[in-house]
Amino acid sequence: MSAGLKLAKELRPYWRWVVLAPLLMMLEVAMDLLQPRMVERIIDEGIARLDLGLVLQTGLLMFGLAVIGALGGMSNGFFAESAAQAFGADLRERLFRKVQAFAFVDLEAIDTGQLITRLTNDVTQVQEALLLVLRILVRAPLLLLGSLIMAVLTSPSLAWLPLVLLPIELVAVVWLIQRVTPLFTRVQERLDALNQVMQENLAGARVVKAFVRAAYEQARFGDANQRLTDDSIRAGRTVAVMPAFMMFTLNASIVAVLWFGGVEVSRGGLQLGQVIAFINYLTTALFSLIMVSHLIIHLARAEASAKRILEVLDRQPAVQNRPEALTEVTPRGRVTFEDVTFDYQGRDGDPVLRGVSFTAEPGQTVALIGATGSGKSSLVHLIPRFYDVTGGRVTIDGHDVRDLDLATLRRNIGIALQEAVLFSGTIRDNIRYGRPDATEAEVEDAARAAQAHDFIQSLSQGYDTLLGQRGVNLSGGQKQRLAIARALLVRPAVLILDDSTSAVDVETETRIQAALEEVMRDRTSFVIAQRISTVLAADKILVLDDGQIVAEGTHRQLLAESPIYREIYDSQLGGGERHD
Repeated sequence: MSAGLKLAKELRPYWRWVVLAPLLMMLEVAMDLLQPRMVERIIDEGIARLDLGLVLQTGLLMFGLAVIGALGGMSNGFFAESAAQAFGADLRERLFRKVQAFAFVDLEAIDTGQLITRLTNDVTQVQEALLLVLRILVRAPLLLLGSLIMAVLTSPSLAWLPLVLLPIELVAVVWLIQRVTPLFTRVQERLDALNQVMQENLAGARVVKAFVRAAYEQARFGDANQRLTDDSIRAGRTVAVMPAFMMFTLNASIVAVLWFGGVEVSRGGLQLGQVIAFINYLTTALFSLIMVSHLIIHLARAEASAKRILEVLDRQPAVQNRPEALTEVTPRGRVTFEDVTFDYQGRDGDPVLRGVSFTAEPGQTVALIGATGSGKSSLVHLIPRFYDVTGGRVTIDGHDVRDLDLATLRRNIGIALQEAVLFSGTIRDNIRYGRPDATEAEVEDAARAAQAHDFIQSLSQGYDTLLGQRGVNLSGGQKQRLAIARALLVRPAVLILDDSTSAVDVETETRIQAALEEVMRDRTSFVIAQRISTVLAADKILVLDDGQIVAEGTHRQLLAESPIYREIYDSQLGGGERHD
């Protein structure tokens, strides 16, 4: 089954519109097919016999048929447009829901630029193809078949002309299909690449300017743009051949009818009205083939887009709820890693984590330190199931996290990452992003604990201050504090701070730590930090190296027993004075 037919299942809610549109188009086609016969009657019976009454009567009948056909065509357009727009809206929404269900590994497999293209341009291509199908796919074949039948009935002696011309055009249409389908697939891929460059530049505009790489990025964009242009031109040129060929065939057919029909008229075998009617029917038949060729071009492009859409819709998220996932669970926060091994799918090399085992009790603060790439972030990402373990298991209060409902699990985990992601809207909306029903007092308490209340109050609109794109009108430290407040507001059983105070000064960080001791009492906290001063008071410090826990204990214990920890400590705080 083609990708387009698979997507057609989305039309079920609108089946009445989908059925009505072709029926109304059939009405318009029927009225159009009767018009040449009326012209024939006016010429051969009315004008030839100077019967003005017959001319007026037939003319009024033609006008009535035209009105009925126009009403059918307009009604077809109304229902076809309604079905196509509703179909496109549903498809975009389904794609967005699918993307929301993707795990991190799925999002890493499909570039952001590709996803944006598929949600916008690809859906538009499929939507426009559906509109054409509901209007042209019914009209063109009916006009083609009806015109041929009426042409034969009008003048059997000239019926051989369509039998010669139509196979030639059908061969051209088949050739067009085979040529343009791969070309349009390549065009969509080029559009992906262009969107990817644009997305990266918009997200990294400051980096581009800081490193004076505007010229390089312009060249990169120009290259992607030129590739898209070249392939679009190549596809456009291929498509442009068909209308020219069709018009040549059409004009040649008219000349042939005039020649052979004129001979028949001179011999008395045909009347002039019959020749004119035959020309109209043959012209209509050939124009319907031109419409079919245009439709096929759009269908070829839509088929390429439909395949790309289905790649997203048919992809099964790497992290899903298991059958009978537990929903009625209120975790206290006892987190245990049992011989955990983890590896990112599709990446070569050794596992990111190997044989990791430890337990974090409720009320404890567990700190993770180690060199970049040692696996710290990967470890904490396994707790809310951003990824699933490759081996071993992670449990909360004895429950394997894979046995818990994802929404239930993540609702009890608060996370603040190093790169604080903020959304358009007010500061208040961003803080209560995880708890939209939080009261004003709860929002302010969370902000105070994150040491964000004072700077928020200093803003002209306070908590109602609108944030720019990604919080561009705030400093890095301010954004991190808002992210911490957002994590605290959900009252998590487990709090994860992934280097989330890296842009905060030491004094503010100390106040945040003091506030967290009170807020997270009887709850579990995981803290990843590059500054060793951040982890000195932790109940348990895990030292990671090359994906393994090489040391575990309090600051005092590790200072005495772990050479790696002492090396990190001495490199940052110096060996002369130790906080023993």
